[in-house]
Amino acid sequence: ASRGAVPDRRGPGALLHRARQLWGRTDPNVELVQYAEAWARKIQFNTTLDTVRAVSQRPHTPPMVTVAMRSDGSVESVTIVSSSGVAEVDEAIRRIVEAQRPYPAFPPNLARAYDVIEIRRTWYFDSAVRLQ
Repeated sequence: ASRGAVPDRRGPGALLHRARQLWGRTDPNVELVQYAEAWARKIQFNTTLDTVRAVSQRPHTPPMVTVAMRSDGSVESVTIVSSSGVAEVDEAIRRIVEAQRPYPAFPPNLARAYDVIEIRRTWYFDSAVRLQ
């Protein structure tokens, strides 16, 4: 199966492309943007200060990360698109995403349209985590 293709529940072996990428903060689909913003707020507001301090003290480049979220709110994958240059920082991002589980399931309209949403953000660490 091609990347982004998932089995179609309507028949054996049929494929239905139901993945969507959001590479930024704007999209005509308001519900998609609202879900991604709520996801980002959860990470930004719930990451511990100790974690933020530990990461911000390591000189690094702000990494770009894609997180693929399944419609049930589970994390399909965390992909470091451009590394921070520091393995410990990149790994901290993976731990932060995992530590915030569970994430909310997609609202009904999004769940009907997509099985996976890939949210791409650049991660900044200073006094808090900032996803842009």
